[in-house]
Amino acid sequence: MQKSFKLLIISTITSSLLACSGIQTSESPAETNLSNSDSVSTAIYQTVKQQAPYVGDSNEALTLNKIMADPDWIGREPQSPYWSLDGKSYFYSQKREGSVVTDLFQQSLSSKTASLVPLAQYHEVAYKNKVFNQSRDKAAWIFKQNIFVQDLSSGEVIQLTRSAQYRSSLQFLTDGRLSYRSYNKIYAINTDSGMTQQLVSWEFKEAPKANEEAKDYIAQQQLNLIEVLRERRTRTQDKFDFNAQLSAQNLASTPEPIYLPLEHKTAAASLSPNGRYLILAIEKDTPSRSEGDIMPNYIKDNGRIKAEKVRRRVADSKPESQYLWLLDLQTGTQKELSYKSLPGYNEDVLEQVKRENAEAKGQTYESNRLPRDIALLQDWGWNQSAIEWQQNGENVAIMLEAWDNKDRWLTTVDFKNKSLVTQDRLHDDAWINYNFNSFGWLNQSSQLYFLSEKSGYSHLYLKALNSDAKQLTRGDYEVDELTLSANDQFIYFKANKKHPGIYEIYRIDLSSGDIEALTDLNGVTDYVLNDKQNRLLLTHSKLTMPPELFVKTLDSEGEPQQVTFTTSEAFKQINWTVPEIVAVKSSHGEQPIYARLYAPKDAGEGDKKRAVIFNHGAGYLQNSHLGWSGYFREFMFHNLLVEKGYVVLDMDYRASAGYGRDWRTAIYRHMGKPEIEDLVDGVDWMVNNVNVDRNRIGTYGGSYGGFMTFMALFTEPDLFQAGAALRPVSDWAHYNHPYTSNILNTPDVDPIAYERSSPIYFAEGLTKPLLINAPMVDSNVFFVDTVRLVQRLIELEKQDFETAIYPVESHGFIEPSSWLDEYRRIFKLFEENL
Repeated sequence: MQKSFKLLIISTITSSLLACSGIQTSESPAETNLSNSDSVSTAIYQTVKQQAPYVGDSNEALTLNKIMADPDWIGREPQSPYWSLDGKSYFYSQKREGSVVTDLFQQSLSSKTASLVPLAQYHEVAYKNKVFNQSRDKAAWIFKQNIFVQDLSSGEVIQLTRSAQYRSSLQFLTDGRLSYRSYNKIYAINTDSGMTQQLVSWEFKEAPKANEEAKDYIAQQQLNLIEVLRERRTRTQDKFDFNAQLSAQNLASTPEPIYLPLEHKTAAASLSPNGRYLILAIEKDTPSRSEGDIMPNYIKDNGRIKAEKVRRRVADSKPESQYLWLLDLQTGTQKELSYKSLPGYNEDVLEQVKRENAEAKGQTYESNRLPRDIALLQDWGWNQSAIEWQQNGENVAIMLEAWDNKDRWLTTVDFKNKSLVTQDRLHDDAWINYNFNSFGWLNQSSQLYFLSEKSGYSHLYLKALNSDAKQLTRGDYEVDELTLSANDQFIYFKANKKHPGIYEIYRIDLSSGDIEALTDLNGVTDYVLNDKQNRLLLTHSKLTMPPELFVKTLDSEGEPQQVTFTTSEAFKQINWTVPEIVAVKSSHGEQPIYARLYAPKDAGEGDKKRAVIFNHGAGYLQNSHLGWSGYFREFMFHNLLVEKGYVVLDMDYRASAGYGRDWRTAIYRHMGKPEIEDLVDGVDWMVNNVNVDRNRIGTYGGSYGGFMTFMALFTEPDLFQAGAALRPVSDWAHYNHPYTSNILNTPDVDPIAYERSSPIYFAEGLTKPLLINAPMVDSNVFFVDTVRLVQRLIELEKQDFETAIYPVESHGFIEPSSWLDEYRRIFKLFEENL
């Protein structure tokens, strides 16, 4: 599995390209153009063709050595772009050629070239994650643990701290001071005088007492009999009380700590902008792993074997809760916020699953109404907090999720009654998405905006307190990456409104509800809105062009202008095969299976072709889009296969991202069944449409794609003639909890789901050649997955499999020599068996 597959989604969705490159869709025989219209459903079976942005004229044949070389030869794309505070320039990072070091560049809107930012000036421009004060005339940021503030009228930058103290959660308070958190303390700095004040601290221990209570008969007898002991205790109590009064009544004193339950730790802390309230999320202080969660690393520079610490398995995970505390810093009171007000807080949402598993064991299950384990929601792509305050500090919204992954609650706090108020409950019988959970407050009113999959797709909602939520966007497309304008007029967002594989930038007028398309680039596009909110910095890519930066001036008819040109001439000179996006008809649902098709120009002529189906990783990832793929090596490898006469199909099988909730959750409790059904449809489609020989088709993929290769060869042995499984999952009980428990619940609750979803239980089905490529220091999919499966194949007396190991590689390969060895073996497998 891809450990950070959200990053792959982001890397493929944050890209850029020339508007004039154009995109065409074809229905046989007519051709049409896609535009920003709502009539998407009529075109779901169209084939989408994208013109190559570069006219490569090189006839040089691709080689595996070139494809798997250090990717610097392709170009070094701009990364992590952001605007300058004055909006007159922008910054981006770029990998240094031949190095792992990344440099920072600044480019003016009026210049065609970027300048390298000197290291001595990094602190002055490291404000990508800046915060503004209420009047937006000051900005502040953290660089190397220290705080900087800039007066936006004068441009003067002042450093407020200089130490190695850890600092986070920077924000301006309504009185103009800056607050920040350092572990279990929160401070405020006066930006004019520089004075720092500790606002609050908390400790997980019992509150100190002047004297310990008599704990037994002997102790009480001693106090009753010895007068001097009683007098000493009185003096100690008097001194203790005086110091407490001094601390409470003298504002120059540092406030006493707040004492919270023993054996707990801080999960999150959020101070209200008015400085009055602190919301704490705490949890039991238990180890995140056991001593046995290790893997051996055989290749170390000291010649010894090192036991690397790794994460625990989902089979070893235990339910965890977080507890919310409301601290009133004005009155000094504290109160735990009960979850009992949450609708469904004690529902037995897994009743049917537990009953099915009990019956399989000949047992009877009785439903319960026990409180569920609940915590702050964790979104895998967030750059925000699960606790969001209204700008004036009068209201706070908290997003919570159940440990069982079936519910998400958007709540607010009733400060008077010190209780949670549910504003929205999202329930899913499968699992709540680990994306599409963004939310926040409008700047100038007590209204919440948030994303929800309630309609079956991620859409934008607006909700006033004590009123029903209003759906602002609707349709068979996904909305994400929200940005609220400062005057509350617009919310900007990214969506695949035109086609599931095309991502453009839009904004909705909150007063009229009108949606305006801001880009029409027909690829994959991400954006950053500048602080003056009159320009977009776009990252855009196409199928055969890596990401570049563009600038779009809002409220202008002009097209976005490309401002970086980082793709190498060597890459542009190659006459790349541009894959078509085809819609494969599904035999298990109304939605088609979108796929990238790589085919020789003469695919429909002559002898039947051999073919390969590539299975992307992560499960929940989209690869059949019209932008540059995170699988760029595979893109080039597929071009090489086309040169050799192969047809290649790269399918967004069920569970892939971009196609709505039902597509995402189709694999609930049975991974490896819907996806393989989709591969069967893919094989049939190639045979019927692109002249492919059914008996000369192979498959391969890494991570989740390796798992799918296993399941295809084990459960549909006649579908493919050979397969390569790279860094593959063989038993889901050994994978991690955050990903796996969403889809299969947990092994102690739902062993049926794990046993019908794990390839190791179906290994007896192997009849065709199988190549297993496994990195040995993989902290994501452990090497033991391969070891256990190989032993199972040995015991089953299977002969047609080979294993290649990579002693120095983790889940994502680094060394070009490893990439080359891996793909030489894959190519050899196909050449020999197809």
